[in-house]
Amino acid sequence: MSEIKDPLRSGEGKLRIEWASREMPVVSRLTERFGKEKPFRGIRISGCLHLTTETANAALALKAGGGDIVLCASNPLSTQDDVTAYLVEEGVNVYGIKGEDNETYYRHINLTLAHRPHITLDDGGDLITAIHKRYLDLAGDILGGTEMTTTGVVRERQMEKEGILRYPLFAVNEAQTKHLFDNRYGSGQSTIDGITRATNILWAGKKVVVCGYGWCGRGVAMRARGMGSQVIVTEVDPIKALEAAMDGLEVMPALKAARLGDIFITVTGGVNAINKEHLEVMKDGAIMANSGHFDCEINLAALEEMKTSTKEVRPGAVQYFFSNGRSIFLLAEGRLVNLACAEGHPASVMDMSFANHLLCAEYLVKRGERLSPGVYSVPYEVDCEIGRLKLSSMGVEIDHLTPEQEGYIQSWEGGT
Repeated sequence: MSEIKDPLRSGEGKLRIEWASREMPVVSRLTERFGKEKPFRGIRISGCLHLTTETANAALALKAGGGDIVLCASNPLSTQDDVTAYLVEEGVNVYGIKGEDNETYYRHINLTLAHRPHITLDDGGDLITAIHKRYLDLAGDILGGTEMTTTGVVRERQMEKEGILRYPLFAVNEAQTKHLFDNRYGSGQSTIDGITRATNILWAGKKVVVCGYGWCGRGVAMRARGMGSQVIVTEVDPIKALEAAMDGLEVMPALKAARLGDIFITVTGGVNAINKEHLEVMKDGAIMANSGHFDCEINLAALEEMKTSTKEVRPGAVQYFFSNGRSIFLLAEGRLVNLACAEGHPASVMDMSFANHLLCAEYLVKRGERLSPGVYSVPYEVDCEIGRLKLSSMGVEIDHLTPEQEGYIQSWEGGT
């Protein structure tokens, strides 16, 4: 059934999953409730997610709720083989091997969809895309799905715009308890962590070019600046560029930044943020890393054409030599550096992100038949419940509106 690297590593995986669970109190509370209520009894759930300790805790929550779970990797380099071994031991079917090639990656997606899911969980939109390209016969039985990433939501909104989306999806990425914390604090810390582990560089004094100033870019820039780096931002959105400038960062076109940067980090969700013309003018010894979902933000084809030779200088770090004597470094094959070279986001922020997946899946089971195909925001009550549970786990109390205050904000008659 499952395809994993080494079943004998389940003991290692168990310890790491339990350690992550300590930092995931919201998911732990949901696991306890699901275990009693069994909201997913009889429900088949297929997920294409990063196979990490945090994902494992979410999968075990769904299993506790009675769900029949199958998982595959959403990135060939992010799978943690000890984690998959423990999940299989616990009765979760998993298709994922760290470093698997593209053919295996897509075969695993096909095997995951052979489960004929009632609910899909995506991190990048690969399950949803595969269903709409090759497995439309499955759509009629699907109650709905969830999407974790900016990249995936962009793809799915385009499908909705073109009128081809066949079932409802919750844009988990757009929940406040997701993007305000996961994208900003999670991406910021884990990206810096991945690059540091791959290179052992000193950040202080480095010129760091952050390509994209969405929530992930904000987080990366914030953390790089906190480490003493001089941060430059490149953007195509004038509002985001204005925000970066007002945050005290230097903003300039990518071609100008390419001549100045020591470290380049792409977080745009788009394609070729670093293109051939940028590669041609980078200084000798520049380091490039991608923290966007797909490996298309750096033009790898152009890089391959330009090189004269390559050398792996450290695990996950490849030096590209050019005919003019220069060389530059690419980390993690241009894939997600925070997961390929480190362990991804800290469990504490993923706690809220996966809580959104879990509660949206429960919503789909209970009320999904009322939703027509489309991309939906996470229900406000779900977002607030996650915020409430997180605050409670932190021992933080907040105020509540009095009847007088509620009446005031609901009336138009008051004033000066």
